Amino acid sequence: MRDATKSVHHPKISEEGYAALGVPTHRASTIVFPDAEAYATRSQRDLDGYSYGLHGTPTQRVLEAQLTALENGLKTVILPSGQAAIAVVLLSCLKPGDHVLVADNAYPPVIGLCRNFLEPRGIAWSVFEPGIGAGIEDVVRDNTRLIWMESPGSTTMEIEDVPAITAIAKRRGILTGIDNTWATPLLFKPLDHGVDFSMQAMTKYPGGHSDLLMGSVSVNDLELRKALRDTMRMLGFGVSPDAVQLVLRGMETMAVRLAHVGRVAGEIAAELESRGVGPVLFPALASSPGHAIWKRDFTGASGLFSVVLPAAHEARLDAALNGLRYFAIGASWGGTRSLIAPMSVKTSRQMPHPHKDRIILRVNIGVEDPSDLREDLDGFFTALAG
Repeated sequence: MRDATKSVHHPKISEEGYAALGVPTHRASTIVFPDAEAYATRSQRDLDGYSYGLHGTPTQRVLEAQLTALENGLKTVILPSGQAAIAVVLLSCLKPGDHVLVADNAYPPVIGLCRNFLEPRGIAWSVFEPGIGAGIEDVVRDNTRLIWMESPGSTTMEIEDVPAITAIAKRRGILTGIDNTWATPLLFKPLDHGVDFSMQAMTKYPGGHSDLLMGSVSVNDLELRKALRDTMRMLGFGVSPDAVQLVLRGMETMAVRLAHVGRVAGEIAAELESRGVGPVLFPALASSPGHAIWKRDFTGASGLFSVVLPAAHEARLDAALNGLRYFAIGASWGGTRSLIAPMSVKTSRQMPHPHKDRIILRVNIGVEDPSDLREDLDGFFTALAG
């Protein structure tokens, strides 16, 4: 073997006696095969096998298996973002002539996907009232193929009666999916309640440090998993092993972080409500929409809640935001840093909503000292009140 060849071909070494707690990061585009026959029959490999780096390495298989265990599922697929995960669910089970029902409080880009991508391709869509429960039967159509939920709903935090919806959907032969990002499978397990597609944006709590994008979908049906994987393959969706490794590391502290931010968010949300800063939307509060269902179905709360800004305070919002010391101003949530983001549902909602014309402050509680966060919020709401 000449030097140029030695530079390319790595020597075999023994790994006997080597054991580490961290999951190795396997990076690969090309997957090599032991012989010609193995290469020629690579398309026959099981979906959990390896044929090309785009479809996963052992690092990704570890994350898939870990999420599947947390979800009480059968299989999980990993995608480049939460929105990509939602898109693949919709594209894997809808065809021209089908109809999808979407919760009016879903992540706004889902409505954009329906309006701007599905509708021009012959797939009908409509929205349903958040918290509709068994009333979903009145709005499904003969061609409804999928019901897409989000609970709590984006920004306005309504809770869905998931068991009631899935019971009707199963009787009508309709698939169901849910965005479970707020709760993660640690606080709510959609598959246990009859949901077919349990999706979460791992950008949020699983990653946990505001430095990556990723999504997941877990199922209890191998045919649904195959349809997801086939759609991913056609669209060329894959994830970076390095990002997967970051999620694996983040997940090791997710339970501790969720317990902390859920407790602190509950205390601060209750304090703000008693202070009368405006309606506080947080499922753990008795005053929040769907609280009884949340108490029945969830094991706890995460660290995200909303505050509806009184109209009289809107003129002072920018100055109050600029005075924050510990809360950063930014989108997304679920990381270690506390965030505030002014939101509006005026253009994203199809149906009437009591706060449709108001600015809604989305508050993400991080892992800073709660006393510092209280002081920051005290100054913020004092500035808002003038």
